[in-house]
Parts: sequence; structure tokens; C-alpha cells
Amino acid sequence: MKIIIIGAQAAGASAAAKAKRKDPNATIRIYEKSDIVSFGACGLPYFIGNHFQDENEMISRTPNQFAKDGIEIKTLHEVIAIDAKLKKITVKDLNTNNCFDDDYDKLLIAVGAVPIIPPLENRQLENIFTLRDIYDGLAIKSALANPQNTNVVVIGAGYIGLEVTESLVELNKNVKLIQLDDSVLVDAFDPELTEIIEENLKQHCDLHLQERVQGFEGVQTVTHVITDKAKYAADIVIIATGVKPNSEVYKDLDIETLNNGAIIIDNYGQTNIAGVYAAGDCVALYHRVSQSMTYIPLATGANKLGKTVGDNLAGGNNQFPGTLGTSALKVFDIEAGRTGLTESQTIKAGIPYKTVIVKDKNHSNYVEGQTGVIAKLIYHAETRILLGGQIAGGNGAALRTNSLATAIWANMKIDELAMMDFLYAPPFSRPWDILNIAGGIAK
Repeated sequence: MKIIIIGAQAAGASAAAKAKRKDPNATIRIYEKSDIVSFGACGLPYFIGNHFQDENEMISRTPNQFAKDGIEIKTLHEVIAIDAKLKKITVKDLNTNNCFDDDYDKLLIAVGAVPIIPPLENRQLENIFTLRDIYDGLAIKSALANPQNTNVVVIGAGYIGLEVTESLVELNKNVKLIQLDDSVLVDAFDPELTEIIEENLKQHCDLHLQERVQGFEGVQTVTHVITDKAKYAADIVIIATGVKPNSEVYKDLDIETLNNGAIIIDNYGQTNIAGVYAAGDCVALYHRVSQSMTYIPLATGANKLGKTVGDNLAGGNNQFPGTLGTSALKVFDIEAGRTGLTESQTIKAGIPYKTVIVKDKNHSNYVEGQTGVIAKLIYHAETRILLGGQIAGGNGAALRTNSLATAIWANMKIDELAMMDFLYAPPFSRPWDILNIAGGIAK
């Protein structure tokens, strides 16, 4: 069995390791366009903020470690074409610019995602960055080290944009955060939660909502950001407007995708083309609640699907159980987590629903550090089965999302939360946890 994997980050690396464990005799070859493998981009905002100094801490495995496990890995090799009928790929060696062909029995496309970059005027100016790979992080960190670079504009208020904003403020930079939409974290959280996050953001940075960036000014290096409302001084700009599937290598295949190019797979990770699998941030995942294919580019889904597909590449019959899109972030004084469907997503899915919103405290009154917590739960109007939940507040808020994810995964009803045996200890919670309260008052 000869397995070719395109891409050596989360999904590709997980798949290769699992396939080799299952079938030690399989020939496994990975082609990676960059010279970095098994890189965890989630650490980049914290690397920029000097939470740690060694960029290698974001790398899980090196090429030498793959080689020791019997997995052949070729970095700086870009797959530029796939011939699914002949089961052949064309590879460009970026060291020499020479091209060659390779064949496969099974192929895994794990090419990940690329930043979405709006068509902004003067985008080519220096000190305008995206944040996706290790070299982005190093370049931004170098620019931030210049004491003259004091004004930083972050474009986009999703997870990365907010995390980067916090790191920049900790570095004593003057930060403007500009968001096109009328709220932060659009599609991830409902307004009851984003309002709290926004109020906290405004205490630490200059937040601009419903403002469109049009371009930049500067001679060689950026000096200003131009929006539809004003012009702002900027020594550094970080564009964090989301990601999209890196579809270049498979766009000419007759491969089934969503409108944004995310590859549609079955429960086994296989595409509509025999022998071709896909995993990672270039694929659509099955959502267990909406029961539809959706694009949720998270490291958790990439690693788990990669492991599932790796088993199947080596002859297994393992099914990926789907996702709830469980995720969380910390920004300044607020933790926030979400799982399942938001209210807007529930409406889009056409599911009859009800909601319950509870405001409480994170732990007992007499323990230092007590803060407010808000929970919003969404449940089926007829069956009362939980559909989704969001929690925001101070210390300990986000990890409660794991309890909600477990409940939704198990198809629990909202009422069952009322007597759920959650832990109680004064530093962590109150005798009636906020989720107990939500279950008890849901109508």
C-alpha cells in the first residue's frame, strides 16, 4: 500500500502517524510546500505577545521524528496537479524548481486553509501582515520590537483578531480593532454574549464596529489605514479577516465542495473520487446538531478527522462522528466558550427552538476573584433536547463549555441539567451551578 499525503500540518501529520501504526508495512510519503511541519498556529498570538520566546514550541514533530517512524516526508515540495484517473500527482521541488510525477494507491488532501485578504488598496506596503504560519509570527514580532512602531491596527474581530489585540495591548501598543460587522465574533456567539465581550474590549483598546477598511497609505511602509469613516495612523497592520480552504491544487478536479471550496467528505473521510480522502481546514465537517456539512476550521476537528482518515488509509473502517464546533477564547478579563448551534444558526437550520439565559457568579461570594457569568442555552422547542450553548464571564467560565458539549453530544434534554451532579467547592463554583439553574428555569 502506497499512501501519499499532501500537507504535513495537523490533519496530515495525524493521519500519517495513525496509518503507520496501523500498517507498519505501508509506504507513506508526505509532500509539504513549506519547510515547517506539525505546526500549531493557535499559539501565534501568544508568541507575538511574548508569552514564550521559542517558536519551536509550536511544532509538535520534526521531519526527523517522522523519518524515524518510517514516514517519508519531503518539505519544500509543492503538489501542483492531481490526476485522479491515473492515481498520479505532479510535484514541484521548490529547492530546484524541477517537477516530477509520483503515483499512489490512496491519496489524502490535507492542504489546510489560507488567509482571506480583502482587495485593499496598497496592500503591498511593508508592515502589513496576516497571521497564519511561523514566518508571519516572526515577522510581526520583529516589527513590534521596533520602539517606533507604536500604532497597530488589527482588521477583523474573530478569535485570532481578539487574541492578537490582547497581546498587542500587553506590549503597550496603541491598538485599534476594526470590524466590518456590527459585533465581534460573528457567527460564533449571539448578541447577548458579544455585548459583554465588546464592553470589556472597549476598556482596553479602541474598538470600531460597522467600519469598512478600504486601503492603506504610505510610500514604502504603511503609515495610515483608510476606512469608510476616517483615516488612522498605523505603523503595523495585522489582517485577521478569516480563512478559506486552500483549494488551488484540487480546484480543477471533479471533487464535490461547498461554495467556499471546502471539500465534502463522507463519514470515512473519503471524497466523491475513489481513493481520494481529505482532512483538515480544507474540508467541510458533518455537524451533529444541524446534520449538515459545514466549514469549521478548528485544530480539534483537523486532528481528530486526520486520525480517523489515517486509520482508513491503512485499511480501517473507522467513521468520524462529526463535530459540535466547540471552541473558546480568552480576551482581557473575559473567557467565552460555545458549542453546538447559536440561535442564528438554529434559525438557519429550520429547527423549532427555545432559549434560556442565566446571569450568575463564577464561584462563592467569599472567595476572592468572584465575577459575573452569563450562559445562553438553546434547546428544541418540542423534544427539549439541547442544541447549543454559550458561556462568558470571568475565571472558570469557558471550561463549563465542555460540560455543555458532553450534554449535547449525548442528546440530553435541557431539564436534565437541573439536577446534574456538577462539582461544588467555593473557589470553583456555587452550590447551584449556572448550568443547574438554566436547566431548572427553562420553560
